[in-house]
Amino acid sequence: MNENYKLKIINMYPEVLNLYGDKGNIIALKRRCEKLGINYELVDFNMDSDVKILEEGDIILLGGASDREQNILYEKMLSLKDLLKDLIESGVGLLAVCGGYQLLGKAYIDAKGNQIKGLEIFDFYTRAEKGRLIGNVIIKNTLGLIPETVVGYENHGGRTYHDMTPLGEVIVGFGNNGKDKKEGLVYKNLIGTYLHGPILPKNPHIADFLIKNSLKRKYPNYNDKILSSIDDSIELLAHKKVIELYSSSK
Repeated sequence: MNENYKLKIINMYPEVLNLYGDKGNIIALKRRCEKLGINYELVDFNMDSDVKILEEGDIILLGGASDREQNILYEKMLSLKDLLKDLIESGVGLLAVCGGYQLLGKAYIDAKGNQIKGLEIFDFYTRAEKGRLIGNVIIKNTLGLIPETVVGYENHGGRTYHDMTPLGEVIVGFGNNGKDKKEGLVYKNLIGTYLHGPILPKNPHIADFLIKNSLKRKYPNYNDKILSSIDDSIELLAHKKVIELYSSSK
């Protein structure tokens, strides 16, 4: 363990934002830090938590939720809007999944045309359209990471439209809206995505992207060489098998 490097990982509202097992992303981050030889502190940020906890976060997970749960959280999260925006601009690692991803935009327009305001951190909107986009997903990531592919599972009624850099180009599945072949969003060290499953255990290179960029932000003298090397052969074998299975369902 390298005593000079420590990350604080924040799980936001785990009692609400944990649709389709998103808690697994926290487990994956924890396990990757252990393997890489990095000290870490895992902290839940709940409804009554001190905002200072969030201010000290190095990586933040914003999981998925149903429309009802998003509405419950909205007023609470509105008070954190400026802080979240500042953290994102400063390069804090943030993984926002499904409902958490949608909350970062300007609005969610439901099936009846009602507009539910988002946090307006980014200039995009999500609209409920007929039918749900459900199934396995393979994308080609835009982060330059190896392997190029990212795999997961999506289940969302909302369609998200934006002109920002996506997390990837859709090879199998629907992605943001089922039309433009784009999945997710990348901005600095933030990743927004519809991939549940959860995403990080199936894609250790995405977990390491968040971890290493957060170390670079926190420690100016950070160098990848100080980290332990990891034998990812089993994870990559599983990743390859998933691609074979998902490709056959294309």
